[in-house]
Amino acid sequence: MTHSASTAAPRRRLLGPALMSLVGVAVLIGLGVWQLERMAWKRALIATLTESLTADPVPLPPPAAWPGLTREAIEFRRVRLAGTFLHDKEALVYAIGSGSRTAAGGLGYRVFTPLRLDGGALVMVDRGFVPEADKAPEARAAGQVAGPVEIVAVMRWPEARPMFAPADDPARNMWFARDPGVIAAAKGITIAPFYVEQESPPAPGGLPRVTRLQPNLPDNHLQYALTWFSLALALAVIFFLWARGRGRADRGG
Repeated sequence: MTHSASTAAPRRRLLGPALMSLVGVAVLIGLGVWQLERMAWKRALIATLTESLTADPVPLPPPAAWPGLTREAIEFRRVRLAGTFLHDKEALVYAIGSGSRTAAGGLGYRVFTPLRLDGGALVMVDRGFVPEADKAPEARAAGQVAGPVEIVAVMRWPEARPMFAPADDPARNMWFARDPGVIAAAKGITIAPFYVEQESPPAPGGLPRVTRLQPNLPDNHLQYALTWFSLALALAVIFFLWARGRGRADRGG
């Protein structure tokens, strides 16, 4: 057997593992780069939310403009509005945490109540959190404000129904998605295509408990990127050491 033939066979045996290792390293590096891109996107989003949620409130867009509004145009805009709450049309929405709200703690509900504006148009208002023990209106009678009110709120867009959310229960006035259109249809009213989340003033008696929105999005992407890059390096080193060991074994044989 010639020298070239004796060295070619071990090299061919390394070809398959080398290709597999190369693909693995490429995939791991790609995942690391993707996490860096996600980090840039997440930090830009946090900056945008922070700017929107700390801006001075502006007047609510007039009803004539509502049909042309989009999520991108209005979400998280702070607004001022005035009207009268229709407490007989309120709904309880199970409180599911989000990346822009500090959890109120414990089982409870968000109180969604239509607000009749001057001129008669209705806007659904998320008035805040009530614990399970205080979900009945009579348990928080002081907070059922009568007459005209002025509030500061954040404009929100209806959310998609969570994948594993139970079916709504209109008979018990319980809902499991922040979708004011669905609530309004069950209540027999027509409302704005968005809703607003009240941040001030606090309700008399403290319930519903208003919560100020603030960015609360996790930013762990750099840690994830470093993990993927470390795994890519580890795989490359492992293959190198294995290949060197095989080469020594072949030469010894």
